[in-house]
Amino acid sequence: MAAYTINVNGEDQKVEVDPDTPILWVLRDHLQMIGTKFGCGIAQCGACTIHANGNAIRSCSLPISAVGDMKLTTIEGLSKEKDHPIQEAWLAHDVPQCGYCQAGQMMSAAALLNRNPSPTDEEISSAMNGNICRCGTYIRIHAAIKTASQKLS
Repeated sequence: MAAYTINVNGEDQKVEVDPDTPILWVLRDHLQMIGTKFGCGIAQCGACTIHANGNAIRSCSLPISAVGDMKLTTIEGLSKEKDHPIQEAWLAHDVPQCGYCQAGQMMSAAALLNRNPSPTDEEISSAMNGNICRCGTYIRIHAAIKTASQKLS
């Protein structure tokens, strides 16, 4: 066990865990931030996507020992008022069905729009590649990203 101080959603958090513990489990089990979901455990499905310094990463494969001074953002920290353009567009397009993958989907989409507020269809497809939705809401996800991008432009 080792002691770590990590910055999550703008606040320093202290935890004592094994250095190999994926940040996903630190968030869920130690900090009770359960919005980030476990999907595959091998960084292939995108359910566990969070931001590290604004970039979308898979939290299931990032050990806490590698976090250092990264600023982490979870779905809980995307917007305090739940009014991020992505969140509003997700509701407007009725994107979720089961909802399990949606936090990861939104975090990937938000990272894309932070980098590029007016992405092309190809850029959206590329950025969202690897975020799996078993319910198949890809068309609504794409439409929601376009709507959010119009709000940001």
